[in-house]
Amino acid sequence: MRTAVAVKAVALVVLAVLCLPACSPQPAKKKPGSGPSASSAPYLGNRGYALPDSPFTRKGTVVTASCSMGSRWASVAVQAWDPETWHQRAERTFPIPSDAGFSNVPGYKAVNSPLVELCGVDPYNPSPYGVATSEYMAPRIRALFDLAFTRMAVVLPDPRNKKASHVGYVVSGADLEEVVRLGGAAGDDEQNAVMSPDGRSVWFTYTASDGRQRIGSRSADGDHHLTDEGPAAGHGLPLTVSGKPARAVQANMVHLAPDGRRLTATAPRVFGTVFDTWNSSGPLTRTSAHGATLLSRCVGVVGWVADDRVLCRTSSGAFRTMAARAGRAVGAPINVVGPQEGMVAEGMLVSADGKRFIVSVHPPNAQHNDDHYVYEDPDFRAVPITPGGSTTRIANPFLDRRTAFVSWL
Repeated sequence: MRTAVAVKAVALVVLAVLCLPACSPQPAKKKPGSGPSASSAPYLGNRGYALPDSPFTRKGTVVTASCSMGSRWASVAVQAWDPETWHQRAERTFPIPSDAGFSNVPGYKAVNSPLVELCGVDPYNPSPYGVATSEYMAPRIRALFDLAFTRMAVVLPDPRNKKASHVGYVVSGADLEEVVRLGGAAGDDEQNAVMSPDGRSVWFTYTASDGRQRIGSRSADGDHHLTDEGPAAGHGLPLTVSGKPARAVQANMVHLAPDGRRLTATAPRVFGTVFDTWNSSGPLTRTSAHGATLLSRCVGVVGWVADDRVLCRTSSGAFRTMAARAGRAVGAPINVVGPQEGMVAEGMLVSADGKRFIVSVHPPNAQHNDDHYVYEDPDFRAVPITPGGSTTRIANPFLDRRTAFVSWL
């Protein structure tokens, strides 16, 4: 039954031909930048934004995201949870329009969007970013939404032109085919759509008229004109937009420190894990990562424990708190699973107070495209970072293996 649903969902993408043509204004004239300015003062963190009061923005809330698909519909559910009882506090639904890209089908233009990962990767629907582990996927999926979880960015492949794609967004609670289309010119090549922290713009990578890859943004309101934001490293790396004013970093495992002055991030052939933020947008490269701190034996960044400390999954399988400046471990290792269990743990999320983190425990060779793994009961755990606490199992029938834990306020 689940296989049939997945096949129908892929067919939906292949056969989708709905598109509302629109004219796209010329890009705003800006002098192209050569890369982020490492000497710039750090920008302010996300705490500079005033958020509306809701269950999704209140302190002491965990937010998850999951994708559901039927034969003629698909949607994303975002849920707010009480991290003590794991009772659901609220839910919002984001419809996925039939012409939005949430699957990669052989023979059609590949869609680079975290939405593809959220809706499930399998042998016929691969991840656009290569590595699809929890530590990689959770921050990528978080970037689809604004801070208040009111809007979700989407990529819209053009059914008239296999080489074209546009960006847009959907609003929580909208009807199935309601989508705000921000582009529509015949030559648009826009990918990696994510929301700005305040939800007022969608950011993405695009191909400029001279063939160069750039980072751009379009206002969610008004005429949706294209604003060039800086250089990009192609479409193969995701975007994360943060800070005030907003800036984009093109890299993996991007986590903004609580004070907004440093980031964790990784990229192919880049040496380093923690670096100072900058005042312009761009990809993580050897140049922009100059002076970065390498976190010794860190194979997966889970998040920030404090302004100067990061939680990592290490090469031994344990978790360690590491000093962000020195790159060395602080305190004892945190062993979530023992060698006798024959399991591994992947970190997904650190609480805002730095006292706990959430892991997914599974067999060492389990893959996200393995049906036996995906549909078995999940093993999520909330683990204490500081001594004296106890690990608790996270159990609720609405949580499954493909649930992404994206925020813990």
